[in-house]
Amino acid sequence: MGWTDRHARYFFRIISEHALLYTEMVNTGALLHNRQKVGNQKRLLAYHASEHPVALQLGGSDPQALAACAAMVEDAGFDEVNLNVGCPSDRVKTGQFGACLMAKPELVADCVAAMKGEVKIPVTVKCRIGIDDMDEYVALENFVSIVEAAGCDAFIVHARKAWLQGLSPKQNREIPPLRYDYVYRLKKEKPLLSVSINGGIKTFEQMQQQLAHVDGVMIGREAYHNPYILAGVDKLIYKKAEAEVKSREQIVLQMCEYIDSEISQGVALHSISRHMLGLFQGQRGARIWRRYISENSHLPGVDSEVLKTALDKMLSI
Repeated sequence: MGWTDRHARYFFRIISEHALLYTEMVNTGALLHNRQKVGNQKRLLAYHASEHPVALQLGGSDPQALAACAAMVEDAGFDEVNLNVGCPSDRVKTGQFGACLMAKPELVADCVAAMKGEVKIPVTVKCRIGIDDMDEYVALENFVSIVEAAGCDAFIVHARKAWLQGLSPKQNREIPPLRYDYVYRLKKEKPLLSVSINGGIKTFEQMQQQLAHVDGVMIGREAYHNPYILAGVDKLIYKKAEAEVKSREQIVLQMCEYIDSEISQGVALHSISRHMLGLFQGQRGARIWRRYISENSHLPGVDSEVLKTALDKMLSI
C-alpha cells in the first residue's frame, strides 16, 4: 500500500511485458464509500491500458461488500481480483480483514463464493502460512481446503506466518522464518491447485529455483527496490524468445515520454520518479542517480529533464 500505484505499475510494465502486475490493496469500504463520488472511485480503480495483465487486490471481510467491489473491478477491466488474507497491519486487523482472517477460513470461503458469484474473472487469495500459534502445516492445509471448496483455485502464499501481536508490519515481513517447505508441500498435495510463492526472493536465480516446486513467484519489495530484476522475465520465465531485454537507459527514456504526458495533466514529477530510484541498484553511479532525482524532483515546474540530467551525470562518471 502506497507503493505499487499506477505510475509504479506503468514503470514495471516497460521492463516486463508479461509479468502479472498487482495493485496496492484497496479497502472495500473506500470503494463503496466513493461509489457516488465518481472521481474518487475512478482514482481507486485507475490504471493505464498498457498494464494488462493486471490484478486488483481487495481488502475486506464482508461477503456482500466484496462481491459488489469485485463487480466494480471486473467492470473496470482488470484481469483478476485478489482477496488479501495476508496483510498484518494494525489498521487491517482492526477492520477485521487481512491476515487475521486466516483464523476464519469459513468466512473467507463465504467471501470467495460471493465474489465468484458476481464475476467471471479469476478470484484468487493471497495468504500467509499461518498466524500467531496457528503455524503448523495442518492449519494452512485446512485453511486452503475450506477456501478451495468455495471455488478458489489459485493461492499466493507468503511463506512466513504473521504475528498479530508484538511485531510491526515491517517486522512481519522479515522476522518470522521462511518456510518454503510448507508451500512446496501444499502444491505437492494439491497438484490441481495453482500455488504461487512469495517472501524473501531476491534474485532471478531464486525465481527459477522456486518454479521447480510451484506454479508462480510473486516478487514484492525486491521488485520495487531493484526493479531491473524483472528485465529477463519475459525471455527466460515466459519463454518469449523474441522478447527485448531493454537497457536501463532505454527504460528511462521511455518513462520520460510517460512523465511529460502525466505532468501535462497535473501530476507532479516526484509522484512518478520516486518509483524509479532503484533502477540502477548495484550499478556504478546509482547514488548519483538517486540523489539528483531526490533533490530536484520536488522543485516547481520540473519535468522529465530531471531524469535525463540524472542519467547524464551518472553515465559521465
